[in-house]
Amino acid sequence: MSKLQVIFGSTRPTRSADLVVPWVVTRASAHGGFDVEVIDLRDWPLPFFAEHLGTIGDFSDPTYSEPIVKAWNKKIKEADAYIVVTPEYNHSLPAVLKNAIDSVFLSFGLRNKPIAAVGYSAGIGAGIRAIEHLAHVAIEAEAVPLRNSVVIPFVATAFDEDGEPLDPAANVSLDVMLDDLAWWSPALEAARGAGELIPGAFRARAAMAAAQAAGNVETSA
Repeated sequence: MSKLQVIFGSTRPTRSADLVVPWVVTRASAHGGFDVEVIDLRDWPLPFFAEHLGTIGDFSDPTYSEPIVKAWNKKIKEADAYIVVTPEYNHSLPAVLKNAIDSVFLSFGLRNKPIAAVGYSAGIGAGIRAIEHLAHVAIEAEAVPLRNSVVIPFVATAFDEDGEPLDPAANVSLDVMLDDLAWWSPALEAARGAGELIPGAFRARAAMAAAQAAGNVETSA
């Protein structure tokens, strides 16, 4: 069974994610394809990203700048798949969420794993632009962002007193997304188990070094 982490993308005291996440977790747990864990960024007060090679120490067991950063990398690496529940701030994802993804550094904890998004907003936008930007960030982190997502406009009035969405399209969209995750997660887990390529940045650096050593590439003065 795939380990699925559902991540709160907001830490604001008045966040509407508290309306959305319980619904997502209940439905994901009932799906039957996942072992679900909730990751609340309030519990992970990460420093602003400032990692560099000098903070890493041993590449095989990085120390990072602070223990919480090392613990965060370890926690994210435990999962096989991710759902990020995010609002939209200024046409993008919240800074705290971007910082959390940036902090998954050198462990490649997100690499070759599927990531899906549930977006919401107080108005009609429903977090669509945050989801689009999240996909760009996820690609750079070498995760696999999924096409199908869930969008919830007018979130304050989107759920009934039992925590169920009033719009039936929300359940349909979430079920489609969960099915996608349930397909992609074991497929990518099997591919990782069969052996992964070294990250492209490392391969390119090694190839350039080899070319320079062979005298095939000019270096600038």
